[in-house]
This record gives sequence, structure tokens and C-alpha cells, in this order.
Amino acid sequence: MLLYAFKMKKYACLSLLIFLSSLLTFAQSPVKETTALKIYIPVEVDGLLDESVWIKSPEASDFIQFEPERGKPASNKTKVKILYDEKFIYFGFFCYDSEPDKIAARITKRDGDLASDDSIYVLIDTFHDRRSCYYFKTNLLGTQADGRITENGRTTDSTWDGIWRSAGQKTELGWSAEIAVDLSSIKYEPGENKTWGLSLGRGVPRMLELSYWTGPLESPHKVSQFGILKGLDIRKAERKTQIIPHTISKLEEGEKSKIEGGLDVRYAFSQMISGNLTLNPDFATVEADQEQINLTRFELQLPEKRNFFLEGSEIYQQRIRLFYSRRISDIHGGAKVYGKSGAYEFSGMSVQTKEDKSLGEESANFSVFRLKRDVMKSSTVGFLAANKLVGRKNFGTAGIDTSLYFSNTFRFTGQFAMSYGEYNRDNFAFFLRPSYDSATFHIHIRYTHLGQYFGDNANHVGFIRDDNRRELDSAIDKTFWIKKWGFDRIEYDSNYNIYWGMDGILRSWKIDQELNFDLQNKFSFEVEHHQEYKLYEKDFRNHETEFQLGYNTREWQSARISYSFGRNFGLDFHLVEGSLNYKITQDFSFQYSLERLMFEPDPERESTWIHIIRATNYFTPDLFVKVFFQINSAIDKQNIQVLFVYRFQPPFGLIQLAYQKGTAEFGEKGTQGNTLFLKIAYMF
Repeated sequence: MLLYAFKMKKYACLSLLIFLSSLLTFAQSPVKETTALKIYIPVEVDGLLDESVWIKSPEASDFIQFEPERGKPASNKTKVKILYDEKFIYFGFFCYDSEPDKIAARITKRDGDLASDDSIYVLIDTFHDRRSCYYFKTNLLGTQADGRITENGRTTDSTWDGIWRSAGQKTELGWSAEIAVDLSSIKYEPGENKTWGLSLGRGVPRMLELSYWTGPLESPHKVSQFGILKGLDIRKAERKTQIIPHTISKLEEGEKSKIEGGLDVRYAFSQMISGNLTLNPDFATVEADQEQINLTRFELQLPEKRNFFLEGSEIYQQRIRLFYSRRISDIHGGAKVYGKSGAYEFSGMSVQTKEDKSLGEESANFSVFRLKRDVMKSSTVGFLAANKLVGRKNFGTAGIDTSLYFSNTFRFTGQFAMSYGEYNRDNFAFFLRPSYDSATFHIHIRYTHLGQYFGDNANHVGFIRDDNRRELDSAIDKTFWIKKWGFDRIEYDSNYNIYWGMDGILRSWKIDQELNFDLQNKFSFEVEHHQEYKLYEKDFRNHETEFQLGYNTREWQSARISYSFGRNFGLDFHLVEGSLNYKITQDFSFQYSLERLMFEPDPERESTWIHIIRATNYFTPDLFVKVFFQINSAIDKQNIQVLFVYRFQPPFGLIQLAYQKGTAEFGEKGTQGNTLFLKIAYMF
């Protein structure tokens, strides 16, 4: 422990030195500028860029590598041209490639990981606040991925769905792509001679290369380093209201058939402020939670998949998670509002849940309010409050947080919060975290205080794995770009964590070490070692060593296998994991993963097989069928879902036909019989 304390002091001193040096050496690099050509006849989004207006438009080029050779010109030339009219803003990319036959184009799933394909990126800071932006990505197949980035790159939300068009075309010199963003789906301030922040990017996975129009960047998502798009003359979008009714019928084996309806309404109070209303939203056809191996004694945090809670969820992301939407079960209805006015960004939501007789839960009201204010050049301070009202009792959280950028590399984040409910003492929490982040190096040190009863109250609305702790942790991550001796890059990650109870008793310490090797022959190798001490009913000394081998992991079509062994809470274990992503045809993709956990001895019969199969066939980008199947042998769980989707008004107007069997809560065996759902939604 003395050695550990010495290391922590050493890292704290190093962090302070880096902070001081960053303040002395920080200088703002010149900001790139470009303009867009206003047009009065829409262009066809087909990826060809053959209309004469593209020739007249100004050009953005001279892309700069983010990696592997940061600051150097991109290996292949990229040219971008920008147009706009009353309804759309258009981006046209000319992507030259010296080896066009090697261009990767396999991802067809919306919001899939396009980093594993040759792809292009558009990031627009429509508020020009140097803190937040929308992003749009596509590949040669026209596949769409979009989302929101906030807090100068600290948080990313891939669940936001905009209305836009995209297409790509192969050429003799490489490929070209077009993106047309519907102005009614994004927030901006209308007017003449407006300026937006802008970043344009391109990825070439076979070369592990990312390049951007601006640079050299410290992070692709650092909005404060974007260039600018000047001289926009944009009016308020005409569409103010979207009304999306839906009907869903359910036919389950051994149960009465049901037909239900619901309604979603989206209204733009202005181009900067919008509201959402939902009545009886559809949660029935949401994909089941994937079963996971959990070697800890803490609750696992599960991703949100329900559309009503997804939009705008990035504004609620915090380290001490005061609001966690998975605490909310099915709802009768709810309302949300989100917007920005001057330096203030705000969001509010209130929902009423349905009574759940199977769990013995009454109907409850959940309300959450979030307010953030821009400070300095690209920093924020914020406030969040979340409340659950059930049976005339209130449970909830409230707190303030900040993200302060002193340079492009040095940042300080912090948070202070309280919870309320059954316990009104030892219910405070806070953390302080200075960090340094460059393109290839990260270091931070963090102190966290979680009162003894903070989580007991907070977990009615938030997510707190464990409380009653005074915690200190630090981490160092470094990437080495080798590009010789058969190596592309080597990554080293190191993390140290220790915490005590409020009574001063040491409860845990943990050391994590990780090395990753990317080889030039498409193979990758990873080794990890974890060592920890835990105090529960007695002292435990846990340890785990893992070896992982991967092939072609820089692209989507890849394979991985890993083997881990160690000791976990008094039991020796072996864990084998594997995954395969394979494109059977251009439109049909297949994914398989397995986990095999073996305990020695196994008194509780916890040794487990988990199998996951996903298969998707895209007939068109908006007509597809998906299959999801999983087995968890420890709880004898078998769950299958088949979903057929036709989006005739993407992304909201659609027809869904779904089959389910064995769907249940995470970690529970499903008793659901053969069930068929039909959902029809239309957008007015």
C-alpha cells in the first residue's frame, strides 16, 4: 500500500506539471474557414455530384491526419463542397484513393460502426458555441449514422436520429458521396450572415487513418477546434409539428389478443426550442437486453433502447449518474422539452408509469430537469434534479456539475450532489478530476466521495453501483504509432483505484494493466492483468489474466477469441469468449458471440454458456429483417426475436412485424410464449 500511495503522489505531481506546461504553451492555431453556395433548385442526392452547381461551390480540402501521423497531410486527397437551399444543407465529398479496389463498404445497419468502413464525416456546430454539434456519417453504400456531441467532446449520443439523405458512388479515382440534412430536424438560429462551426472527416480503416479538414486535432470530437462555415442566409424551417400516431396489435400464445394505440407529437416552439409529447408509447418490440457475464457484486448498467427516452439523453450523462432512465418502467405517457437560448441549454421531462402488479410496484411519476450554462470559451456549468413520486413519497437527487477547459488538452471536471428519501444523513456525494488529453496520451487523477446512504436514495431515479466510499483513482493511457517491424501501433493502459468506507476501513483496491498490439498483417493481440482486494463478509484477493487474439479488427468483418483465468471471490475460474462478424452477401450480415464461464469448484452451479446470434438482411436501407437469439444456460434462458421493418417515412413512419419468444428482464428466464406484434406508425 505504501508503494501504491507513492505512485499516486507521483501521478498527481506529474498531472500538475502537465497542467502548468499546457497553460504556458497553449496557443490557438489558425481557424480554417469556408463558405457554402446558396441554390434555388434542389440537387438529386445520388452520390454522383454531376450537377453544375457543385462546380461553382467553394472547395474545402487539404485534409490533415489525426492518426497515425498526426499533423501530416492525408495520404489520399479529399475535396468537399457545400450547398444549401430553403430546406436542406448539402455536403458533397470527392474521396480519391490510390487503391480503389480495396475500399471497404460492408455496414448497412443504421447507426452501425462506420469506422470499420471507408467513410466520411460531417460535424456541424449550429449554435457556434464551441461545445456541441450534430454529426452525420456515411459510407459508399449510403448507410447512415448520426448523433449529438456535447461538452466539447466529453459526451457522445448516437441515439439521436435526424432526417437526412445520403448516397455514395464508386469512381475510377476512388468514391464520392452526398449528404443532405433536412434543416427542420436540427436546431439553429435563423438569420442572415450566420456562422456555424464545421469539421469534415474521412476514415480509411485498412490504413488505420483518420484525417480531418481542420487540425492537427487533439480529438476528433473536440468542438472548440472546429473550423467555421461562414455567410449562411438561413430561414426558420417551415415544419413546426410532427404528429406520429401508431397502433400495435399483440397475439400471444395462451393469452387474449390485444390492440393498443399511441401517439407521439413533436412541436418546434422556435428553431432553437422543441417539445415532445407521448401517450402510451410502444416498448413491446424493443430488443431484449443481451445477457452478460458479471464477475462483480455490483449491478450492471444497461443501455436504454426505448425511443422516447433516447432523444436528447446526452444532456443527462454524468459521472455520478443522478438520472438513469432504465429505472422507469412502461409509461402511460410523458412530456419533454429541450432547447437552447443564448448561453443556456435546458431540458425537462415528466412521465407517469403504469402499475406493475407482477413486481408489486404502484404507478409513479418521474420528473427530471437539466440546465447548463456556457462559460469561458468552451466550458459549462450545470444543474440537474430528478424526482420519483410514489405513494405520496418523494425520492430523488439534485446537484451541480462543471466541465472546464483551460486549454485544448487540460480539463477539470467536478460534481456535487445530494439525494433524498428514506435517509437524510450521509447523503452527499462529489468528485474532482483534473485530466490531460492529447491525441496519443491521457492522464487523470480523481477523488470521489459517496456518502453512506447516498445510493439508497439515489437509486430510485439514478444509478449508483456502490456508496459509503472515499475513492482515489488515477489512469495513464498512451498510444505509440510504430509503423515498422511488423507493428502498426501499441497501446498501453494503466489504472489504479482505492477506496475506504466512511469509518476509515479499507474496502477495496484494484490495479489494471493492459497492452494492445495492432500488427501490419491485420492481426491484433491484447493482454490484460487485473489484481484487486475486496472486503465483504471477509477479505477477498481477486485476480484475472486475459489474452485476446483478433483478426481484421480494424474493419467490421472480423473475428476475436480470448481466454481468461484467475480467482474471483474464493473460486478459481476460466472464461472463454469469442465473436465473429461476417458478411455473407452484400446485404446479409451475421454476428455470433459466445461466453463460457467455468468455476472450480462450483457450489452454486454458476458455470455458464451464453450464446448470442444476430443476423440482418437489408433489402434496401429502409426495408430489412433482423434476427436476435440468445441462450444463457445458468438460468435456462432461451430468447428469440425476429423483426421485419419497412420505413416508408424514415425514420419515424414505419411498419414493424415482430415475433418474440422467451423475452424477459435481464438475468431472468423468459416465460413468454410465441408472440406476434404488428405495429404501424405514420408521420403527419
